[in-house]
Amino acid sequence: MNNTLKFSRNLILAMGLLLAAGTAQAADPIKIGVITDRVGNSAAWAKPIEQGMEMAVNEINAAGGVLGRQLKLRYESDQSKPDVSATKARKLIGENVAAILSITTSPATQQAQTVTAKAKIVHMTPANSADYLTKKLDNPYFFQMGPLGSTQIRTLLAYNKKKNFKRVALVKDNSNLGSYLGKVFKTNLEKSGAKVVVEQTVEIGATDAIAQLQKVRAAKPDAIYHSGIVVSSMAVFFKAYHQLGLKQPILGSFNLSVPKYLEVIPGMMDGVVFIDAMDPSKPEAAKFMAKYKKAYGSVPFSLPAYGYDGVKVLADAIKKAGSTDSDKIRAAMATTKDWVGVLGAKGQVVDFSKSRAGFSVDGAVVRRIENNTHGSIVHSGTK
Repeated sequence: MNNTLKFSRNLILAMGLLLAAGTAQAADPIKIGVITDRVGNSAAWAKPIEQGMEMAVNEINAAGGVLGRQLKLRYESDQSKPDVSATKARKLIGENVAAILSITTSPATQQAQTVTAKAKIVHMTPANSADYLTKKLDNPYFFQMGPLGSTQIRTLLAYNKKKNFKRVALVKDNSNLGSYLGKVFKTNLEKSGAKVVVEQTVEIGATDAIAQLQKVRAAKPDAIYHSGIVVSSMAVFFKAYHQLGLKQPILGSFNLSVPKYLEVIPGMMDGVVFIDAMDPSKPEAAKFMAKYKKAYGSVPFSLPAYGYDGVKVLADAIKKAGSTDSDKIRAAMATTKDWVGVLGAKGQVVDFSKSRAGFSVDGAVVRRIENNTHGSIVHSGTK
């Protein structure tokens, strides 16, 4: 065989190998890191959010994936501990994930963000509510989709105007997020002209809240605002509320959308109103609820929708970027506007073009718990 023929055959073979390698690389899944909580304070609401994420991934993959590649979620559990969350972020970055989604507590997400900011990798939380997540660090790679704590209290205050509650009690737990939301609630309540006549904390691990609720009863408030996030601590609050025969209306943050409450203290929350981010009458929400029921055999609360929308908006950004390059995904995320998802009141959209906290200030609704389920919408928006 002459040298020219040998060279031609070797060239064809090399090109074939390169083509095969390129095809294999293109077929590799796009990995999305997820920092979740499987055993800590956030586990009760992280699991339903994971279900929504899996639904979105299955739909996207069934339709051909993104950029011709399948999506794959890579989970790490941080137990809602900030230092562990930072370690998990480093681990996921080392595995070359295209982006990271955090569905743990806000303090843990903030600590993980100190890692992702240095790595310049897109990091988003579909559900966290702390306002500081997009303010403490000047991090253009971080995005937030949940209703902010300030939006939640403004929505409750708009509802409050209808009821004219002037003297209120504030109850929280001693978790970092519960304490933070309590401060946000108190500041905004007092700015609105309402007087916080008593403030009580139910500590994590408490077996009852009789002493705290006796002080609430003695203060004779018009209503009780509730900013706790730990299911066990708030469960003893509701038990004490009924044991002492209190009748004041209870207004709660979006943490009361955790379905675990209805399982742990069935029938004890009827009449409670809370912040939610899903209006079942919204067409996108109704469609999602039907798909979820088919997949899981039950009617979903809003929590799975956070995960569903989070994956969908990230996948949309990767598609617009035309790449898994983090700078390109960040740029695509930053141009997201008028994005209609499952969450949000009718007519409200996700918009990252003006703020990296993209949930509309008028996107939250107030729902009432009726017959031990999340019932009717009684108010919408901050007006």
